[in-house]
Amino acid sequence: MISSQRQHLILSRLRTRGAVRITALSKELGVSAMTIRRDIAELADKGLLKRVHGGAVTTSTLLSEPLFSVKSQMDIGLKDAIAQEAVKYVAPGDVIAIGGGTTAYVFAQHLLESQQASGITILTNSIPVAELVQALESKDVEVIVTGGVTTRSNSLVGPIADKVIASLRVNTVFLGTHSVSIPRGFLMPNSLEAATDMAMMSIADRTIILTDHTKWSCTSLSLFARFDQVETVITDDGLDPDTAAKTKELVNELVLAEQVEPAQESEQK
Repeated sequence: MISSQRQHLILSRLRTRGAVRITALSKELGVSAMTIRRDIAELADKGLLKRVHGGAVTTSTLLSEPLFSVKSQMDIGLKDAIAQEAVKYVAPGDVIAIGGGTTAYVFAQHLLESQQASGITILTNSIPVAELVQALESKDVEVIVTGGVTTRSNSLVGPIADKVIASLRVNTVFLGTHSVSIPRGFLMPNSLEAATDMAMMSIADRTIILTDHTKWSCTSLSLFARFDQVETVITDDGLDPDTAAKTKELVNELVLAEQVEPAQESEQK
């Protein structure tokens, strides 16, 4: 397959999935990861996609949201680093809320493997997070699911979810975000999901945003939180110093988690 054919297929996968991963494309097309990187670089130079760690995403970010199954394979090392820091903000017996998205999901994985999960109650609008708790052998963790309408990110949103949330109270809410805008705040492409995140924030004593450094270069449609509404932002140390300095001026606490280095991808010659 020549480069133009590969690039056409890459763009086709992006249109249907919203994001692609280098390792998956390399296996599907039977070429080296380096070849896929070159194809992605050429398409990025033409403005046809946006390069991210481990793959690429569509440039149409305002209204699009990649499927959960695709996003969960992107930036795994960054999400692990962020999740490990976030677990430190939970104490045994806490009542917390966990929003939708893959970074929040990875946080839930790490939390449920830790001692901090002892006796906690989790309110969530994330179907995958609820399934994680349901699969636990220990029943020491209680989960409350909001109900609502499902999104591409396997989140439950809308009036039903918001009504359930409004009747409860939590110590801390942990939310992901599709993009970070200085000085505006945190945004989502789905206005219903943004509204449900706002509902979760309204019942929490403390809001913590979990997001990797690539989200500062994205944009989205719907604002769900200003910087002054958030106590802590946990990201990775890939955030450039200038952006980090500007963010620190706007938020109470910015945590830069040390990245977990992914295993080196094997490349065919």
